[in-house]
Amino acid sequence: MKTKSIDGKNDELHPEYDLSSLLKEGVRGKYAKRYAQGTNLVLLSPDVAEDFPNDEAVNEALRLVIQLKKIPGSGKRRAIGS
Repeated sequence: MKTKSIDGKNDELHPEYDLSSLLKEGVRGKYAKRYAQGTNLVLLSPDVAEDFPNDEAVNEALRLVIQLKKIPGSGKRRAIGS
């Protein structure tokens, strides 16, 4: 019979496993640096987040900005009325 944990969920860990010995040689944050190198989180302002409901919408908009920067002459500003 499986034992119930404090929160009422079934405990799937077999009694022969001793957590104190399993976790003894673990290294905290072993892969944190490698993970951080592949992660780039950006916090959007609330007004911007209203128009971009998910990460794909943000990525699509940024790809468009990148394409617009590549158009010759798009970086030059013209005076209004000229």
